[in-house]
Amino acid sequence: MRVLMIAPGTRGDVAPMAGLGSRLKTLGFDVAIAANAAYGPLVTGAGCDHHELPGDMSHLVNPAEPGKKATGSDLRRYMRELGDYMDLAATGTLAAAEAGADVILANAIAPYAYDVAEAYGIPAIGAHLQPIEPSTAYPPVVLGTARSLGSAGNKLLGSLISAGKAPYDAPSARIRLLLGLPQRTRAASERARRRANAPVLHGFSSTIFPRPTDWRSGLALAGYWWPQIEPGWQPSAELRDFLSDGPPPVFIGFGSSEALEADFMLDVARRAGVRAVLQGVDGVSDPGIISVGSVPHEWLFPQMAAVVHHAGAGTAAAGLRAGVPTVSVPIYTDQPLWSTRIASLGAGPQPVPYKMLTTERLADAITQATTTSSYAARAQQLAAALATEDGTAPVVAALRAAAR
Repeated sequence: MRVLMIAPGTRGDVAPMAGLGSRLKTLGFDVAIAANAAYGPLVTGAGCDHHELPGDMSHLVNPAEPGKKATGSDLRRYMRELGDYMDLAATGTLAAAEAGADVILANAIAPYAYDVAEAYGIPAIGAHLQPIEPSTAYPPVVLGTARSLGSAGNKLLGSLISAGKAPYDAPSARIRLLLGLPQRTRAASERARRRANAPVLHGFSSTIFPRPTDWRSGLALAGYWWPQIEPGWQPSAELRDFLSDGPPPVFIGFGSSEALEADFMLDVARRAGVRAVLQGVDGVSDPGIISVGSVPHEWLFPQMAAVVHHAGAGTAAAGLRAGVPTVSVPIYTDQPLWSTRIASLGAGPQPVPYKMLTTERLADAITQATTTSSYAARAQQLAAALATEDGTAPVVAALRAAAR
C-alpha cells in the first residue's frame, strides 16, 4: 500500500511523521512524505521517499523579543505570509499526489490535501499532532491560551473559529477550481467530514491528554509517533566529554522558533547555577555551558536534569518520554495547551509564558524543576507509562480499513 503523508510546517511537524513512516516501512507499507526541502534528509533518513513542498516556514515561527507582544501590523503580516506559504504547500501537495498514492495522511494545517484526495478518489485520513476539533474540554488552540472559557464557551468559540476564515481557505478553493471539483469552502468541507464521521488520528497519548468525552467516534488517540535517530548519527566528542564531566545539565532550546538569544540563555543558566546545554545558538564558550546544533532529543533529553523549551507538541513529547522535569515557555498556538498539561500532571512547575518572560522568572522555574523531587518522580512515572504504548498499531488499522 502506498501511503502519502502531507506534512507542511516545521521540523516538529515532520519528525513524528518520519518516525511513523519508518515503522510503517518495516510493516511493508510504501511511504512518501511531502515536506519542505529543509527536511528532506530527515525524511529520507527514515527510509521514506521525499516529495518537496515549496516554501519555508521557519521565519514565520520567530516571535518578538521575550516579554513583548506582537503588534497588530505584525499579526497582519504574519497571516499574509502564512497564506502565501499555504498556497505553495497546496501546490506541492497536488504534485505529490500526482506521483501516486493509495491513502493520504494529512496533518492539521493541510486541509487542501482532502480536496486533492477527493479529486483523485483517494481515501484521506487526518493525522494531527494537536487537538483542533471544537470541544467542551479545551479552548481553541489557535488562540494560544490554555485558559478554559467554560464548557459551553470552549465549544462555541471552537465552532466559530472552525467556521471562520483561515490562511488555507484560498489555497483549498484554488485547488478545487484547478481540479474541476464543485465549489465548496474549506469550512463546509470540514463540516461534511464531521457529518460523515471521517477518521482523524491524533499522534499523542491519552496518558497525557485524555480523550474528550464529546469527541465523535471517528476521532482517535493513536499514541505518540516517536521520531527516529538518523542512521549513523553520533554526538561530537566535545558534547560527550561535557556530559561526562559533571552533574546532569539543563537543556535550554526553542526549536525552529529560535526564540532566545545566547546572552539571554547564558544569563538564565548562570542565575540558576546549573550546567547547561544551549540549542539554537552558536559559539558559546563558558564554564559549565555548551552550545549545540541539531542533536536528537531522544538521545539528549534522558541525560538532562531538566529540559526548558517552548512546549511544541514534539519537544514536549520528547521531554515526557525522557522522564525528566520540564520547564515550559509557551509562545503560541498549541504550546500553552501542552505546557499546562505537563504542569497539571506534576512533571514540572507552572509554565512561564513567553510574553511574561524574564531571566529571573526562568531561572527561578529551573531551580524549582531541579530541586523539587516530586517533579522528577512524576516525570519518570509518565515515561514508564508511555513506554508501554504503541502509536503505530492504530494507524495500521486505519490505513487498512481505508483501503478496503
